[in-house]
Amino acid sequence: MSIKSTVVVSLVAISVVFSPVLAADSSGDKPAPMQAIAAAIKKVVFSPAAPAPAKNTLPERIVEEQEALVFTAPPRETPDAGIEIYQPVADYLSQVIGKKVRYKHPGTWGVYRTEMLKGSYDIIFDGPHFNSYRMEKLSHNILAKIPVRHEFTVIVHKDKTAFQNLSQMAGRTFCTHAPPNLGTLVLLSQFDNPSRQPVIINSKGWENIYEGVISGKCVGGVLPMANLKKVDRANLARIVFKTAAMPNQAFSAGPRVSLEDQMKLAQALASPDAAAPTEKLRAAYKVGDSFALASNQEYQGLAEYLRNEWGYY
Repeated sequence: MSIKSTVVVSLVAISVVFSPVLAADSSGDKPAPMQAIAAAIKKVVFSPAAPAPAKNTLPERIVEEQEALVFTAPPRETPDAGIEIYQPVADYLSQVIGKKVRYKHPGTWGVYRTEMLKGSYDIIFDGPHFNSYRMEKLSHNILAKIPVRHEFTVIVHKDKTAFQNLSQMAGRTFCTHAPPNLGTLVLLSQFDNPSRQPVIINSKGWENIYEGVISGKCVGGVLPMANLKKVDRANLARIVFKTAAMPNQAFSAGPRVSLEDQMKLAQALASPDAAAPTEKLRAAYKVGDSFALASNQEYQGLAEYLRNEWGYY
């Protein structure tokens, strides 16, 4: 095959995997028009991105030293639970690209942030703001996502009639997860006066957040709309603020994973073949039947929620 033919084939393959535009415009085996392919490639693959990390922030020998690509996720689970959930995914991804993918539990949030910013992780599953940040700063591409978009809500007990909007809740106590949870960062972003920031009561789990509000432990709480519907069966909560729908958690891959392998990983994660190896992960995060292909464009701008978090900017 000539070099010219190879380039054309590669560009077509890129467009199919990384562009939801083609997925929407094509059906069955019918190929998309070349104009659509070219537009999709330009939009998705060659969209403006941050420059590659400096050499000293991207340990080039880490793959050779560990003889594996490193897959991780935030330390939301214990190390044992992390292995149970993520190791089958790592094994599946190894089979897909024919290279060793090793799951590594980061241990703590501090280690997770530090190692991520150093470029030590090659494949990561986490929140949309982290995906957006890596896309912007670490030359990652976003591969596959939880298909359902979500909205965050701020709630109060329905009897707290004095609070009709979020601005009236400055300085009040909120049951929510500790930063850098996205819902909490969204809440904090609504208060630009440091002296009027909400007081965060770290509450692990959506049901605990809800119960904290209903019991009076906190004045307000932050949780996704979907979770609120599940826990507020007695209709005791009232919404005072709701965000626009956002993209959900996703997988991203960094520059030590070749573009060809990134395409394979994206296809594999959205494939029916991923059902068994991702079963525990999907159950843990209410993914549904499968992951869906994602594009970088969907996640642009969400990194701003990390702007005031130490170490990112």
